[in-house]
Amino acid sequence: MQMRTDLILEDTTLRDGEQAPGVALSKVQKLEILQALLGAGVKWIEVGIPKMGGEELDYLHASLDYADQAVLVAWNRGVKDDICFSLDMGFKAVHIGLPTSDVHLKSSVAKDRSWVSQQASDMVKYAKDRGAFVSISAEDVGRTDASFLQDYAGIVAEAGADRLRLSDTIGILGPEGYAERVSCAVRAADIAVHCHCHNDFGLAVANTIAGLKAGAKFFHVCVNSMSERAGMPDLAQMVMALKCIYDRDLGIDTTKLTDLANLVSNHTGVANEPWRPVVGKNVFAHESGIHSNGMLKDPRSFEPISPDEVGGTRRIVIGKHAGRAAIEYTLKNANIAVAPDLLVDCLDKVRQQSILQGSEITSAQLIDIYRAVESDATGNAAPN
Repeated sequence: MQMRTDLILEDTTLRDGEQAPGVALSKVQKLEILQALLGAGVKWIEVGIPKMGGEELDYLHASLDYADQAVLVAWNRGVKDDICFSLDMGFKAVHIGLPTSDVHLKSSVAKDRSWVSQQASDMVKYAKDRGAFVSISAEDVGRTDASFLQDYAGIVAEAGADRLRLSDTIGILGPEGYAERVSCAVRAADIAVHCHCHNDFGLAVANTIAGLKAGAKFFHVCVNSMSERAGMPDLAQMVMALKCIYDRDLGIDTTKLTDLANLVSNHTGVANEPWRPVVGKNVFAHESGIHSNGMLKDPRSFEPISPDEVGGTRRIVIGKHAGRAAIEYTLKNANIAVAPDLLVDCLDKVRQQSILQGSEITSAQLIDIYRAVESDATGNAAPN
């Protein structure tokens, strides 16, 4: 199936993302993240769980001030009181979480397929009667019987649900398996399908793309992949993969992706790994001699996207793997007149120093090394 052109990204950093173990965001922090998401052009945001109460409720009341800028979705258990509470607060879009695998039905809610089918139908009808946009889950879809998934899709569609979220709750599917689940639901009922993939085996982005190729319209992301256990699809990775590889521009201001990632990192106290795709500090850093030389001649040599496109910064790193071109470039940028015949000795000392300290060489260190090499070559004392 051809990937749709009307794809919708929904961010759940403020709900599923905050469920990452050890993360606890304040009202102020959550509102800052909400504002940053809106500023980047995100138009669908799962903002939280009203039934949590406390400060979460204060934040959610405040979030409704932004309801004219995006669709704000409130998450609920498959319980009428939860849904009623969210709608009474003023939310116009609600999600209803219900399991569909026998494992979860037995161990999580101690019910059977007949019960969840009826409960889903009743909860959807109630929310629709109150005029809401209604999303509902098939949780643990990776272990849900395929024939029951089709029946369930038909039941919630008939009840009036606007969207069926296929939640690979423990991330056990590969791209082929997740695509098959999406295709199964798409064939079974006239209802928009929503990808919700966890990253337990590092396949969340691949599974989401497979689901979109199989006919899904909506998909979930979190900033920095933050979520339960191993996380969810990263917002920046999904936006750029769809834009650059699949020619699907979601209308996100990509120049704000790095700042958004840094904001969430600062508020959670969880640093991004340097090699995190799109937003990591090493994504546009080049140390290898061959790479740096190519980059200095043509940035397209070793960069699939420009740092400017995602709010990143290009760096030429001087270290163990650096080459003469990078050293000359860095010294000239520091207004040092470079003698080409000294670069070999300078490079040798750079590599020795980098190994000694186990890290890259700063610009100031490089200048000192070059001055020492220059002094040895001329027999003069290095200038202070």
